[in-house]
Amino acid sequence: MKTEKKSYVLPIIMMIALFGMIAFVTNLAAPMGQVLKVQFGASNFQGLLGNAANFIAYAVMGIPAGILVQRLGYKKTALIAIATGFLGVFVQFLSGHMSQNAAFSIYLLGAFVAGFSMCLLNTVVNPMLNTLGGSGNKGNQLIQVGGSFNSLMATLTPALVGIVLGVAIKGETTNISISIKDVFPLLYIAMGIFALVFLVMLVVKIPEPHISHGKEPLKQLITGALKYKHFVLGAIAIFVYVGIEVGTPGIMILWLSPEIGTESAMSLASAYWLLMLLGRILGASVGNKISSQLMLSVMSAVGLVLIILTLLFPTSNMVSIPAVGEVYLFGENLVPINAIFIVLVGLCTSIMWGSIFNLAVEGLGKYTAAASGIFMVMVCGGGILPAIQGYVADKAGYLISYLVIFVGLAYLLFYALTGSRIRNKEIQTQ
Repeated sequence: MKTEKKSYVLPIIMMIALFGMIAFVTNLAAPMGQVLKVQFGASNFQGLLGNAANFIAYAVMGIPAGILVQRLGYKKTALIAIATGFLGVFVQFLSGHMSQNAAFSIYLLGAFVAGFSMCLLNTVVNPMLNTLGGSGNKGNQLIQVGGSFNSLMATLTPALVGIVLGVAIKGETTNISISIKDVFPLLYIAMGIFALVFLVMLVVKIPEPHISHGKEPLKQLITGALKYKHFVLGAIAIFVYVGIEVGTPGIMILWLSPEIGTESAMSLASAYWLLMLLGRILGASVGNKISSQLMLSVMSAVGLVLIILTLLFPTSNMVSIPAVGEVYLFGENLVPINAIFIVLVGLCTSIMWGSIFNLAVEGLGKYTAAASGIFMVMVCGGGILPAIQGYVADKAGYLISYLVIFVGLAYLLFYALTGSRIRNKEIQTQ
C-alpha cells in the first residue's frame, strides 16, 4: 500500500508571502518618517520614532520569541505572529482616523506592535520553510527563494510609498497635504495578506519542525555565549550593522524629499535596497571562495570611502538620474552626487549580516542557538542608531549626520580585522 505524499504548496506560498511581509512592514517605517514630518511638523528624530518603535520591539521580544517557539511550537507561534502583525498594521490604520493630538502616539503604538510580529516571524519562517521543503537541499532552496522575495519587497516598499504619496499630492513637490491616510492603500494590502495567511495556516495541517530541548536552562546558555569576546563584539556589530542598513537610506529620504519630491526620494531609497539584493546574490555566488572576514573587511572599507565622499563633495554637484512619478515618469531628475554615494552603500551592507553572524558564532558549539536569540535582540539597533542619526541631522544637518554611519562602518572594519579573532579557545562548548 502506497503512502500518499502530502503537498504543501499552499502553506509554502504563504510562508514566502510572510517573508515578504517582514520586509514590507519593516521598510514601511522609515519612509513613513516623511509623512510624520509633514503631518505633525515632527523633527527628523521624531519622524524616525516609528522606525525606532518597530525595531526596539526586537529587544523586548528577541529572547521570549525563542521561548514561545519551545513551548508552543512553530505553527502556533506563526499564527500568533500573523495575528499580531495584523493588529499592529490595524492600529497604524486607526491612527489615521484619530485627532491630530492622538494620531502620532497611536501610530507609534502600532509600529511597536508590528515590531513584535516581525521578531516572531523572523524566528519561525526559516525553519518552517525548511521543513515544508523536506529539509536538505530543497528546504535550503525554499529559504533562498523566501530571502529573495524579502529583498524584492524591501526594494519595492519605498517606491510604493512614493507612488501612493505622489498620487495624493498630484505631482506637487511641496508635500503639504500628505498624511497617514494617504498610505491607507498599502495598509489595506498588508492587513489583507496577514488575514489570508492566517486563515490558510489555521486550516492546513503542516509538519512541525523538530524542536531540540536542551538539558541546560536558557539563562546558562546565554551566559556561556557571552563569555566569548568575539561573540560579544559580534553582537555589537549586528546592532551597528542594522542601524547602518536602515539609517543610510532613511535619512536620505528625509533630506531629499523637500528637494526633489517624495517620489524621487523614495525611488533612490528603492535603488539602495535593489543594490542590497544584487549584492546578496553576488555574495552568495562567491561565498564559498571568499572568507567572511575578507568580505566584511573590504565592504566596510569601501563603505567608509563612500561616506567620506558623501561628506566631502558639495551638494551643488548634481547628477542626472532616471526619475519616477507623475511628473518625471520616463524622464530625468537632478540629484546631489552625495545621494549616489549614499545609495552605493547598499552594495556594502548587502553581505554584512551573514559575514558578521558567521564570524561571531565561530567556535560557540552548543551556545550557537542562544547566540542567535541574542542577535535577534540586537536587531533593535535598526531603530536606535537611525534615531540618533536623525537627532544629529536636526542639530547639525543631514550630511553631517552621516558621521554616525562613518563611525559604525569603522567599528565593523575593526571587528572584521581584529574583533572577530577567537581569543578564548579554552572555553568548552560541548
